[in-house]
Amino acid sequence: MSEAGTWTRHENGWVQLRVPLPFSLKWVNSYVLPDGAGYSVVDPGLRSADAEACWEAALGALGIGWRDVTGIVLTHHHPDHYGLSGWMQERTGASVYLSAEARVYAEKLWGEGETFSDELIAAFRSYGLPEKLVPAMQAHLEGVKAQVNPPPREVRLVEAGAPLAFGGASWTPIAGEGHAPGHLSYYDEARGLLLCGDQVLPDITPNIGWMPDADPDPLGAFLDSLEALRPLEVARAYPGHRDPFDRFGERVEAIVAHHERRLRRMAELAAEAGEPLSAFEMCERLFGARLQGNAHNLRFAMAETIAHLVRLERSGRVERVEESADGAVRQAVGKPLIRFRPSEDMRQAVGTKADGTTA
Repeated sequence: MSEAGTWTRHENGWVQLRVPLPFSLKWVNSYVLPDGAGYSVVDPGLRSADAEACWEAALGALGIGWRDVTGIVLTHHHPDHYGLSGWMQERTGASVYLSAEARVYAEKLWGEGETFSDELIAAFRSYGLPEKLVPAMQAHLEGVKAQVNPPPREVRLVEAGAPLAFGGASWTPIAGEGHAPGHLSYYDEARGLLLCGDQVLPDITPNIGWMPDADPDPLGAFLDSLEALRPLEVARAYPGHRDPFDRFGERVEAIVAHHERRLRRMAELAAEAGEPLSAFEMCERLFGARLQGNAHNLRFAMAETIAHLVRLERSGRVERVEESADGAVRQAVGKPLIRFRPSEDMRQAVGTKADGTTA
């Protein structure tokens, strides 16, 4: 298995650098693409001392100077892709390219005076996050800011469908929602190459990024985005995590099937519970109580769970029940606790009452 800090030169001349990450994914792919004027870097990674050292060592070994980097292209705003962009821009003088929506969310999540952290924790509380886990979640969100600063100063906005030249080719940016607002994959139709960021991954599935006051149905948007990507003729896909892969259409179908299975399983868990479940309670049934000790993983698992519950609700398989919250949640959130139970149609189909007893 590949290791963080290593790099591979592919037959097309691209370099895949595995930039280390301080969490379970271990590394994120950054791609160094040669062109006539120098090199373009796609998704430089999360800022950390290890990541900076990785870049210094790799460029030295490759004989590439900082000023040889002429462009920094971002697929989306998540810290493990965006975080080093400002740091790298300071050393290279290169422009940073990303979508307008990704830029908005980078500022919303980590800009000066941001309120997103408090908003996310308040939303998680309303979906059942226990008060004892709030301090660790607050510390986790605060810690992300050091991993994305400094932000890039010069940003060139990329529009989906408008060709962008870098790395010796003309690329078509393709919008993809559900994982990150404003996510762009880059498609070279002539060669059948796709820089897919985190929209399609081999072996693992992209996290579905539910957030308060954002897309109300990110899983639905994600599945729609996959349908738009499915017909592309892709000879080789270059993902943000794991290694480049082929048989792209089959991988898209496998990810769709994964989410269909998860939706069915969650509907079953809701029916088996006998009482309405909060998103946190459903999350623990899906992923286990061990997540209580890892705020990073818990944040992503909660977002994934809420996104699937919303999709089940919109498809008529579950319904939400707003209950009186305890004092701490009422004070922090100002609204009832949200739980979910099988919808009336689903209860009638299996012959159960609203309280979970058999009719």
